[in-house]
Amino acid sequence: MKAPKIPAKKATRKTRPPKRDVPCPKQNAGAATPSSPSAKPRHAPCVRPLALRHAVCIARAVTRLSVFPQLRFVPLLAAGLLAACAPRPGAESAPAGNASTPPTSARNVTFAVENGYVPFNFIRTDTRDAEGWDYDVAAELGRRLGFTPVFREIAWDSMIQGIATGQFDLAGNGITITDERARVVDFSDGYMTVNQRLLVRRDETRFTSLATFAASAAARVGAQKGNTNYTKAEKLVGPARVVAFDSFGELIQALLNRDLDAVLIDDVGGQGYVGTHREKLKLLEGGLPGQDLGFIFPKNSPLRPEINLALAAMRADGTLARINGKWFAPNFIPAGAPAH
Repeated sequence: MKAPKIPAKKATRKTRPPKRDVPCPKQNAGAATPSSPSAKPRHAPCVRPLALRHAVCIARAVTRLSVFPQLRFVPLLAAGLLAACAPRPGAESAPAGNASTPPTSARNVTFAVENGYVPFNFIRTDTRDAEGWDYDVAAELGRRLGFTPVFREIAWDSMIQGIATGQFDLAGNGITITDERARVVDFSDGYMTVNQRLLVRRDETRFTSLATFAASAAARVGAQKGNTNYTKAEKLVGPARVVAFDSFGELIQALLNRDLDAVLIDDVGGQGYVGTHREKLKLLEGGLPGQDLGFIFPKNSPLRPEINLALAAMRADGTLARINGKWFAPNFIPAGAPAH
């Protein structure tokens, strides 16, 4: 009698036990229970070092090639696996969350200037390059704060409105700090104090001071529209004797042509024009009470506190005095400055 056939057992594939997370030794070593008052915050999960991750990738690639000999003719497979394991250049050390944040030096800051107010800003007649105090100070501010100043030329009578409406980030141009202007724009800390003086022709002998000019009933004074000089001139001699012009260049030309008897101007600006017309113009002695000049910004601009800190540092280390000495020296003659 034949013994009954016992069905052969089917070969079963061994399955690996499920992977278990290996606890971080730093996380569990000496850890207190959650209810313990001395409980410490959990340690960050351990991360395989970069070299170990590369070693694991290499081991896996070699294992696959030994188990499946038919793949040995594809040596590029291993290279591909290794390439997949390699991190992108710079990715290992890049801080999280900063990938989309541009560096500070990439900022462009629009800087409004008139390009017609010697020596603050002007276009040289010989090279056609823009120069002046505003350009030197803006370059230094950009170097310290990591931005690139981008200059935009605009007429004076539109400058404050352009800043107030956010067309520019800030403006220079030697703007006097006043309460009226501070209602529509924000000012930086004052970077300079100036006096307002009378600029006259060098051959002028009818008056020698503000007082004697005011007493000369027929004498007319010119001032720029929208400027504090215009307001001061009206208070000095009355509106009937004040003539308004759009730009300082027009004022200087009218004075030289004898269409005006004097121009009321900030002393530093007046020195610049005297430098370019030393044989034709002069400043009378004495001046009106000093006024502070400042940069202007749109209301609540985040750039304002940065500029104030940089100006304070420039004042402390002598940089501001050096730039002032270059452009506002009494006998300074700005090379290439326009005649008017």
